[in-house]
Amino acid sequence: MKLNLKNPLVIFDLETTGTNIVSDRIVEISYHKVYPNGREETKTIRVNPEIPIPKESTDIHGITDADVENCPIFKSIAKDIVRDIEGCDLAGYNSNRFDIPLLAEELLRADVDIDLMKRKFIDVQVIFHKMEQRTLSAAYKFYCEKELEGAHGAEADALATYEVLMAQLDRYPELKNDIDFLSKFTTQNNNVDFAGRMIYNEKGEEIINFGKYKGQRVTDVLKTDIGYYGWMMNSDFPLHTKKTLTNIKLRNFNK
Repeated sequence: MKLNLKNPLVIFDLETTGTNIVSDRIVEISYHKVYPNGREETKTIRVNPEIPIPKESTDIHGITDADVENCPIFKSIAKDIVRDIEGCDLAGYNSNRFDIPLLAEELLRADVDIDLMKRKFIDVQVIFHKMEQRTLSAAYKFYCEKELEGAHGAEADALATYEVLMAQLDRYPELKNDIDFLSKFTTQNNNVDFAGRMIYNEKGEEIINFGKYKGQRVTDVLKTDIGYYGWMMNSDFPLHTKKTLTNIKLRNFNK
């Protein structure tokens, strides 16, 4: 089967220092780019995270501080990554909850401006969990009938994710070979920001999705609680959440 693409699709995976999208950093990124004409290419980059890699993370992906000591820092490769994914839709495994939000944070820290929210996202894990409830290695064995060699290496995981997606399309006739359909199928929340601190309601209005103001419109909260914006900007929220909140505040101010 060939993917039915309007835009190139980049299936990517990150290996990181941990699982906190605010404080952790990328140590390896790999992406497999599939073009509408069927051409494919893969790129893998090791990254110096500029912070120590905890042993528990090294135990998972096998990358040590020594391995990345002489590798480029993310800021030096950020523009190259953006150039490679510009105009592409994105796919991954658990990517909606982790890889895409963390990549967005790294790009913002590197002062590279790209609106990833304009892209379509396919999370292969969501398809798998809706259909079978398993992990990537189990998904690879289940759908592709192969053992996943090199699991938790970014390139192996990215390529396995691509194979699993193709096998899922073969297995489930109810899945359309269409990026719009797959993106909607794997979107679990109608997020305004990647972390889901704000979501859209049925009217398309931004709603607070946590804390004491959960369920209230962002614009209403910003009007009634003068200090709320400052509190969020000075707290440990993702950079993308803060940027999105600022955009809403400025949009409302300029009306």
